Amino acid sequence: MGVELDKAKAVRKGEQLNEQGLQDYLRKTLGKENGELNVQQFPSGFSNLTYLIQFAGKDYVLRRPPFGANIKSGHDMGREYKILSALAGNYNKAPKPLLFCEDLSILEAPFYLMERVEGTILRASTPQEAMPSPEQFKSLSSSLVDTLVELHQLDYKAIGLGDLGNPEGYIERQVVGWSKRYQKAKTQEVKEMEATALWLNENKPKSHAASLVHNDFKYDNLVLTPDENLNVKAVLDWEMTTLGHPLMDLGTTLGYWIHHTDPDFIAQNQLNLTTQKGNPTRGELVELYASKSGQNVDDIVFYFVFGVFKIAVIVQQIFYRYSQGHTQDPRFKHLDKIVSLYGLVAQQAIQKKKIDHLF
Repeated sequence: MGVELDKAKAVRKGEQLNEQGLQDYLRKTLGKENGELNVQQFPSGFSNLTYLIQFAGKDYVLRRPPFGANIKSGHDMGREYKILSALAGNYNKAPKPLLFCEDLSILEAPFYLMERVEGTILRASTPQEAMPSPEQFKSLSSSLVDTLVELHQLDYKAIGLGDLGNPEGYIERQVVGWSKRYQKAKTQEVKEMEATALWLNENKPKSHAASLVHNDFKYDNLVLTPDENLNVKAVLDWEMTTLGHPLMDLGTTLGYWIHHTDPDFIAQNQLNLTTQKGNPTRGELVELYASKSGQNVDDIVFYFVFGVFKIAVIVQQIFYRYSQGHTQDPRFKHLDKIVSLYGLVAQQAIQKKKIDHLF
């Protein structure tokens, strides 16, 4: 594997920052009166915007909401900053936050600055010649599970995040909430999705386990060491982190985990690099998690089905915006077919009572 560092690029049109205002603010806040600013942007991601800030000879990362977003409801920069601040010193795989700014006169939105963690990020666009070997993927998938277990075993009350959410009734709220989101974004009847929503509502586990949940834990949110070992250096994108059931977090990871033993009509819709040889099956990933965490995974079919359903709803929401003309991105034209496909995957898991070899 030819290891490549994750690189920033020129800022996208329409997403430029007020560089003079930011430079003046950083000079004052960081005590660097003559510091010069250079701004680039990390090109991936579909939610909060991420920039490389080079200032006074140092590299930082800046996060701000998307332009035009309702900054009072979603995209809560203060909340994300609070999470990272609590994790600092308690979870060594979270980037360290440096400052938070609510002054809208600087960038017209709240933002925060954090340390830059240099490393490799594996994305769908990673070229084959830069892809890890099967042996590397085997080791990396184990490290992914170790990192998730470490997060779930943190004492969230002791580190100051006891008020981040209400873990009591989390499963119920998630199932009801995502079912409602699906109904609001529907563009056609998909009987498999309707049946899956009904099944989830009728089959909620009684477990009351509680932990921090990341809510988007997958390869492309991990920064890896830029060497042959590919150790996990940092976890990114904490914006959806809350308190809830740890297996709901694992279920989302499993929903994205398409394996090379899955049929081609599923694999062609891969959402990350888990189809590469060396990655464990979903069942093997669950066994790894169970052995490292001590969690009872008897109800894993429920959590997997929830993860698949949740991802399908997110895709349906994007397709709904496309169908309403709110976005013209041609990539979104056939997303409704992926929703139908994921509904089918969920139904196969329900009927066969397993999460692998569904077709």
